[in-house]
Amino acid sequence: MRDMSGKVAYIRFIFIFLSFLLIAMFLIDLLSGSVHIDLSEAFGSLLLGKTNDNGLILTQFRLPKAITAVIAGAAIACSGLVMQTVFRNPLAGPDVLGVSSGAGLGVALMILTVTPFIHTGNASWLQGWGLILAAWIGAGGVMFLIMTVSSRMRDIMTVLIIGILIASAISSVVSVMQYFSNETMLKTYVVWTMGNIGNLSPSQVKVLAISSAAGLLLALLEIKPLNAILMGETFARTVGVNIKLSRILIFASASILAGSVTAFCGPVAFIGIAVPHIARLLTGSSDHRILLPASLLTGSITLLISDIISNIPISGSVLPINTVTSLIGIPVILWIIIGKKGIKKTF
Repeated sequence: MRDMSGKVAYIRFIFIFLSFLLIAMFLIDLLSGSVHIDLSEAFGSLLLGKTNDNGLILTQFRLPKAITAVIAGAAIACSGLVMQTVFRNPLAGPDVLGVSSGAGLGVALMILTVTPFIHTGNASWLQGWGLILAAWIGAGGVMFLIMTVSSRMRDIMTVLIIGILIASAISSVVSVMQYFSNETMLKTYVVWTMGNIGNLSPSQVKVLAISSAAGLLLALLEIKPLNAILMGETFARTVGVNIKLSRILIFASASILAGSVTAFCGPVAFIGIAVPHIARLLTGSSDHRILLPASLLTGSITLLISDIISNIPISGSVLPINTVTSLIGIPVILWIIIGKKGIKKTF
């Protein structure tokens, strides 16, 4: 009984710590950049509505970017967590299994083939819901294909290899599209592939927030089935879980989350794989009632830290966000592979 109360106290401490760390990283992200803004000036702009030059930089550029980091980090981490649970694979994630590539194919079709033929008056719609719907369809198509393959094959490595092959095939298709696209659209797409959370307009941030909230809500509704599936499909059926329906809802959640982030922020590498494992390490739990909110907080913190690092002035430029997330995520992936015997106990 004492051990249980100690565990509860520890989990409570972890969530308090993560919450304070999220607030701290959010404030640091607001203050970091080539233009120096101190804390009092930031509060003056945010709370008192001061509209000097620094205030405009803060409210029109840095604040939307920090909000995007919080939303995108939480969304991509949640997508990776539910995929790892459904596939019972510690290396499952949107980028490894080709889901992000599928979303990227949808975005490529929209940017390289559809946009050049659309009138300017419809461009704002295409940059919002049109782009995100294309990413959802691409991510959902790949996710459905992977789910179909995984239901027929028990070897998790085979599923991973198939995911990598699908991602390679999509990359080849996109390369052909790039070859035949015009220079302006090609440049737009190449910049998108580098990953960027700082170019979203307020309307795009709103669309990202709505779509991510829908995906997160689906994941929250499936916490009980996720816990049951973690114990195996046979156990899940014995406790009354509708496996088919749960898979569809989880599949929809992962596709919406990965597609939404990929559409607006580009392929955000390694966050979906690494963050759930960091959350497991911090909480010492595989219960999704604990693990899901911990992954959301950790994902937001990780992407905020990545954005802060990318803003460190190097020759007056800003590093692509993908570069920084890779540097953070790759050591975690190596830890997963090297310590896979311990990881297997969770899956």
